[in-house]
Amino acid sequence: MRAIAVLNKDAGTLRTMDLEAYASLLETSFAAEGHRVDCRIVPGREVVKCLKAAAEEPGTDALIVAGGDGSVSAAATIAWETGLPLGVIPAGTMNLFARAIGLPLDVNAVPGVLAEWNVMAADIGDANGNPFVHQFSAGMHARMIRLREKIAYKSRIGKIAANIRASIDVLLDPPSFEVTYRINGKEESMKVSAISVSNNAFGPSPMLISERLDGGHLGLYLAKRLKWKGALRLAFDLFRGKLKENVAVHSELVQEVELHFPRRTPTARCVLDGELMPLPRDIRICIHPGALKVLGPAPTSP
Repeated sequence: MRAIAVLNKDAGTLRTMDLEAYASLLETSFAAEGHRVDCRIVPGREVVKCLKAAAEEPGTDALIVAGGDGSVSAAATIAWETGLPLGVIPAGTMNLFARAIGLPLDVNAVPGVLAEWNVMAADIGDANGNPFVHQFSAGMHARMIRLREKIAYKSRIGKIAANIRASIDVLLDPPSFEVTYRINGKEESMKVSAISVSNNAFGPSPMLISERLDGGHLGLYLAKRLKWKGALRLAFDLFRGKLKENVAVHSELVQEVELHFPRRTPTARCVLDGELMPLPRDIRICIHPGALKVLGPAPTSP
């Protein structure tokens, strides 16, 4: 079997690595398992273009991407559309998808796992035709990212510091907006400060990592309109893994949800897998169970 690996040389972990040596490690690991991998080292702006070309190249049996969650999300879209298995090398700040599927976070340990060519069936979400592997969100999360992007940083540590600073600003001044949500024909309206629709339910981690990616459902989370004290309490419960127990949070498992934002402003934004995008007035979110093939760890015996 032959894989093509696209290495984003601008990704946090990869910036300080000898990527030629890392490509050699990938090649050696795959050869040891009787497979072949061709590595392409490219800047971040060329990752999507290179992945699309790799998917169309004759003889490609799998795609591998080394980068952060943004690169992984883009690669997942291409893999889903083409039916190719996707391998992930976690080289970003959060690496949420890699954590969810159980990959090691040590980039030097990942080649050996991917080379085993264990194909898993994972779910993938869809928001108005835009695929996502982690979550759609609006409200507090979107405001945090908008504030973070106004802060200059040049390193992974700098990004984490910017996240903390932006998060504090949002907690002290949480947004408030109206949403109508429809599930199985039943419609409800409420004022909220945050919405999240995740690919499977979140586990107890404060990083909001899905417990599994093959449950065949979406996790719907709505935080009722909050003042700063309520926002701080929400953050505290999130930190201790008690998000679903917070009194302001409504959560349920669904296969599909329709969201309507009646008072959406032209500048309103939402977040899809960590990337800001304009918030639609109406959005339909659904899950595609088992539609994404993933190279992951071998299943453990019960």
